[in-house]
Amino acid sequence: MLKIYNSLTRQKEVFKPLQEGKVNMYVCGMTVYDLCHVGHARVMVVFDVVTRYLRALGYDVTYVRNITDIDDKIIKRAAENGESIQALTERYIDEMHKDADALGVLRPDIEPKATESMTEILAMIETLISKGLAYKADNGDVYYDVSQFNGYGKLSGRNIEDLRAGERIAVNEAKTDPLDFVLWKAAKAGEPAWESPWGEGRPGWHIECSAMSAHCLGEQFDIHGGGQDLQFPHHENEIAQSEGAHGCQSVNYWMHNGFVRIDDEKMSKSLGNFFTVREVLEQYPAEAIRYFILSSHYRSPLNYAEDQLEQAKAALTRFYTTLREVDTTQKVNWQDDEEFGGRFKAAMDDDFNTALALSVMADVRQAINKAREQAQSEAVAYLAGLLSSFGDVLGLFQQDADKFLTGDSSSDQLAVDIDSLVAERNQARADKNWARADEIRDQLTEMGIVLEDAAGKTSWRRL
Repeated sequence: MLKIYNSLTRQKEVFKPLQEGKVNMYVCGMTVYDLCHVGHARVMVVFDVVTRYLRALGYDVTYVRNITDIDDKIIKRAAENGESIQALTERYIDEMHKDADALGVLRPDIEPKATESMTEILAMIETLISKGLAYKADNGDVYYDVSQFNGYGKLSGRNIEDLRAGERIAVNEAKTDPLDFVLWKAAKAGEPAWESPWGEGRPGWHIECSAMSAHCLGEQFDIHGGGQDLQFPHHENEIAQSEGAHGCQSVNYWMHNGFVRIDDEKMSKSLGNFFTVREVLEQYPAEAIRYFILSSHYRSPLNYAEDQLEQAKAALTRFYTTLREVDTTQKVNWQDDEEFGGRFKAAMDDDFNTALALSVMADVRQAINKAREQAQSEAVAYLAGLLSSFGDVLGLFQQDADKFLTGDSSSDQLAVDIDSLVAERNQARADKNWARADEIRDQLTEMGIVLEDAAGKTSWRRL
């Protein structure tokens, strides 16, 4: 049975959805003012696999991933660019979708935007005020009163008094406690604003997610996910808001993926040490990036390095080489396979251990190669279908093997030239003109082409 590490309880727990056969999941999405970096890619890929696996187990999954399309960074970037906020956010929403599509990430079922959720945001703030959990300050802002919520700090494991001692109230703030956080920001000149009972303004970041998740999934839902950096204060504040407003536990399982690191520092735009997905896609196939992300357990730190990406690309190439010229359309119900299917399920049931699942898939690949050597065509077909079915769960092997390995197409003149050279080499070998055959191989090697001679046939792939 599936076990999920719950960040709230700090232990793995058997997964039991609130409604049998149905899973509701909310994941904090992007703040759209720039291109996505590899850290964002990890969040997208991790929870894409969670969704895929839950569906493979037969659950009806509703996956919600929000878009933050109004905040200080967006306002600043739009002003710097001399464009409207809407033009900026719509452009980067499109770019985010392009990156996600390239990485094989399925679109969420619902993708709410903060600017389109004002009715729900205002209603939740009013509820919190009516319950004595929020107050309007002298400067027009509305704050959440942390002192009125029992259990603040339970997600992050932080002591409220220690937190309070480490915080200070800025000169321009009117909150009464250092830990109080803003729910509604009073309008500033030149900034977008919405009407509210407390005057014109815009929402704070934390309230957006509480309002959108409740609107899309209800007051209680199964899984809330996001990056580890959101655990405090964002998700801690979400708990305070949602549970304060609804009077019940809002989320059953909290999931947080680990940081992507560069030189032992978290990859982030604020630190300036990030690589955009677009930059990495210029050097590596999208599936290699996905494989790289899945090669580590989602809760572990992921160290971004070119050698790691090269290893992922090489591993993926080995899989595609094995699947070359094999019919992978004949899928196999992997859950009926006791040996490899049982091991794959055990790995994924253990808190979505994709690294271990990939090792099971590598064993299947070796079994295919062995069966091929022994001319066991039925076994090759079955195992290839099994491997392809595992790939569907992880979002891998979604391309034609030849296309991945050669990048060939009818319009690719280089592929035509390579095929011609391979044919010439084969003829030279048939004529026992070994010097010419070696000369052509060297020429192809310089072009970045690897030749593979097997079973009386020569195939090629690009490095």
